[in-house]
Parts: sequence; C-alpha cells; structure tokens
Amino acid sequence: MAKAQATSRLHSISFSKRELTGALGDSVTVLPIVVAVGALTELSLGRMLLGFGAFQIVWGLWYGLPVSVEPMKALAALAIGGALGARELAVAGLLAGVALVAVGATGSLDRITRVVGEPVTRGVQLAVALILLRTSVGLGAGDPALALAGVLAAGSAVLVGYRRASALVVLGLGVALALRSTGVPTIALPSLTLSLPGAAGLTASALEATAAQLAMTVGNAAVATALLLSEYYDADVTPDDLATSMGAMNLAAVPLGALPMCHGSGGVAGKHAFGARTAGSNLLLGGIYGTAALATAAVTAFPMAVLGVVLGVVALELARSAFGTDNLPTTVVVGVLGVVTNVGVAFVVGVGWWMVRDRFNVGG
Repeated sequence: MAKAQATSRLHSISFSKRELTGALGDSVTVLPIVVAVGALTELSLGRMLLGFGAFQIVWGLWYGLPVSVEPMKALAALAIGGALGARELAVAGLLAGVALVAVGATGSLDRITRVVGEPVTRGVQLAVALILLRTSVGLGAGDPALALAGVLAAGSAVLVGYRRASALVVLGLGVALALRSTGVPTIALPSLTLSLPGAAGLTASALEATAAQLAMTVGNAAVATALLLSEYYDADVTPDDLATSMGAMNLAAVPLGALPMCHGSGGVAGKHAFGARTAGSNLLLGGIYGTAALATAAVTAFPMAVLGVVLGVVALELARSAFGTDNLPTTVVVGVLGVVTNVGVAFVVGVGWWMVRDRFNVGG
C-alpha cells in the first residue's frame, strides 16, 4: 500500500520555484555541519556532499515525498569536537546502520522508544548542542573581530525574519571570504574508493557515540519524521520504514567516505515551510549537492572564526529544540553530564534513571 502511494506521488512530481526553495530549507540543517566536518576533520567534503546528494535522490524517488537526509548530529558533533577520529566515526556509522536495519526489520522501535524516554533523548540533544557551542567559542576566540562580523550577519538574518536560514547566511559570508582568498575553485571529481575502517576504529568512544546517536535517531529521525510526513503529506510511512532506510543508507555510504546520515523531522519541517510539496525538491537538492561536490577547494581557506559562529547558531537551534522537553530536570542533567563526562555515559545514566523512574513511579 505504501509503495503504491509512493509510485502515485511520483506522477505529480514538480520542479517549481517552491520545490527549489523547499530544497534550500532542508539544506539549512545539512550544509553548516558538513562544512564544519570537512574543515575540522580529515573527511572529504566532496565525498560527503556526494553522499547527501545521492541519497536525497534515492529516498525522494523511493518514498515519493520530500524526505530529508541529514547528518547524524551526535556523531558529527563528536567528530567536530575531536572526540571521534575518522575511523571511529566510520565504525559508529556502520554500527548505527546495522542497529537501525535490525530495529526496522523486527518492528521493535516502539519498545525502544519507551525504554529510552523522550527527556533522555532531549538530554543527548542538549549535550550535542553544548559540545558544538564549546567548539564554537574556541574557534571564535581565534579572531574575535571576524567572529563578531559573523554574529552580526546571523543577527541580521534573524531580525528580518529568517532565523532558520541564519546559519546559511553566516556560511555564505565564510564562503565569500574563502573565495576572496583562493579565487574561483577548480572543478574536481571526488574519488570514490571503498575503505572499511578496520578494528582500530572499534573503540569504547565509538560504541558510546553509537548509543548516543541512536537515542537521537529513534526519536527525531524515525518517530517524529513519520508523524510529520503523515501530517503534511498524508503519507503512510512508518518509523520502522525510516529506520530501515537509514540503516541501509549508512551501510552503503559510510564505506565510501560519506558522513553518517539519517532522516530528520527538522529537515522535513524545513522543506515544507519553504514550499516543498513533492519529491522534486529532493531531486533538485541532490543536483545542488552533487554540483557543489565538484568545487570544494575553498573549504581549506574557510575562516575558522566564522565557522565558529556557524556552529554556534547550529548549537543554539539544537538547544532550543532540546528544551521542548516535558521533563526539564532530566534533560538538563543528561545534557550537562554529556559534556562533563561523555555523551555515551550520559545516555546510559539517563536510560537507567528513566527505567527506575518508570518502575517505581519516581516523581510521577
């Protein structure tokens, strides 16, 4: 039934101006993080953009809907903050892929959601926001005047009513400054070679990061995204469907150098708010990412202070979402613990507390 719906929706695909602006609405949740990972780690920006472009197209055609494809933010934040190396990041992405395929195949997502608890998931989200904010401050301190220019650019976007696009505005400022330094970048196709991370990447940090990411993925990327697709497009897409597609995506893309990816309610909401109504927005955005992947040399000259402001804006948006919790003390404790210790420990402690709370009706 769901596949028949998807096939029917493909007949009404559109490439209108609204679909283009909708595509840009999804990029708000992607480009700032991807550029930061490309600038601060050894991952290839070109390969990452190709990964996002390819799967925007794949899932747009598969679901026949403006489905989002976003970075796995917990893993990306830990890589940006230096807590995960490239091999550990790849291992965490592959482990998350295996777990999501298994969850989707067994239909066990509802049970996992009940055990984890929404405030714990929000707490992990808050921890990720705080890690990004800490990195942001460190980068901005290197050139306070340039960081201030970035803050003014973001503030101007907010004042004229484009809060969601404020990170893209600052990103545009950084790209302009980088191009002034490097000139027009040369066109180069990123190499796509299969590279498995090996046993060296299977560390405690990778396992902890995987657990933390899955906590966010279950709530935001599966359950909340399915609800929005139903609300906006009357689509019969289940959380288990989304878990399976996210798992398959990472198992296919991470060995080729892609950043671990997921669906996400923020990207779906962004596409809808900016006008997307068909899978045409996915095809357009896939083309944009693919084109951008050919000219990424300027990232080496991207001003670190401006990048710090970009990460700060992303961090504030994540924190804003995290504070939408229905149990603020639990969320704050998990979030702070994630920064003081690490996100994996915070997740385990949070889940343990939530199970005790439910078992003995503590605070309820």
